[in-house]
Amino acid sequence: MTHALSRRHVIAAGAATALSMPSILTRAKAATASLTMQSSWNNDAEFAGYFTAIDAGYYKTEGLDFTYLPGGPDVIPESAILSGNADVTLTTPDTTVKAIVEQGAKFKIIGTQYQKNPLGIVSLAKKPILKPQDMVGKTIAVPPVNVVSVEAVLKLNKIDPSSLKIVPYAYDPTPLIKGEIDGSSDFTTNVPYTISQQGEKAVSFLLYDFGFTIYNDTVVVTEDTLKTKRKELVAFLRASRKGWAENLKDPAVWPPKFAQSWYKGTGRTIDNEIYFNTAQKPLIEHASGVFTMDDEGIAKNIEALGQIGIKATKDMFDTSLLQEI
Repeated sequence: MTHALSRRHVIAAGAATALSMPSILTRAKAATASLTMQSSWNNDAEFAGYFTAIDAGYYKTEGLDFTYLPGGPDVIPESAILSGNADVTLTTPDTTVKAIVEQGAKFKIIGTQYQKNPLGIVSLAKKPILKPQDMVGKTIAVPPVNVVSVEAVLKLNKIDPSSLKIVPYAYDPTPLIKGEIDGSSDFTTNVPYTISQQGEKAVSFLLYDFGFTIYNDTVVVTEDTLKTKRKELVAFLRASRKGWAENLKDPAVWPPKFAQSWYKGTGRTIDNEIYFNTAQKPLIEHASGVFTMDDEGIAKNIEALGQIGIKATKDMFDTSLLQEI
């Protein structure tokens, strides 16, 4: 099963009970300080940098007893840190900021994995949708968690929502291949490969490139954890940045090493993970290093979120830990 870029889950009362307890906990040994990370989805190339950092011993070198918790469709990342099951997690700015503004959640965004959000619209090359205007008159499948993002792009590009038909999407490209829909909202870094394996060529565009300029897989902690585990968080960012840098040197090198560990039993091929890893490289890298949040990027996030009624402020993005790496 493929997945969407952002798992936008509304944090509700008692949401911690919806957490899926993963069956695999991976720890780096012989360390002195503990830190637990809740991933946002099932193991795939989206998290290859952390797998590299674990296997290469980077967390251990930083003195961390590091625990990685796999995610999945039933995992609500924000709930993991609210409940204390994890110290750090990966989210999207819209869910995090919305929780801060509307529910008073004490969250801080301390870094971002993706500089450019990989969420986009995927279509078949024989019937291409290459920009928002091309969606007019078309049927687009969108997961409930991504409807807000797609509607934001329509608004930003002055497109009447009634000029196209939005239907539910369950992360399965079969309806697109069969011609039952014209496009789908999903990871542009992943789904085209799945489609190619079924004999069709896919094309896509990023929502980011048409105005919805938000980060993805933002690194989020509670304010309390920021105070009590600052040293550990800096060590985590340093080791993870090193892992991502090593992994992205050559996106084809590390995925095969995870075939019998991180990627075992996922039902996905290593070629798929290499495609994914290669496609995400330009969306992750930054001249100042992975996780960087510069003033321009933060401003773009605030502006884009404001377009959909989510009032973000600069103080929700804490860049001070990145300066200590």
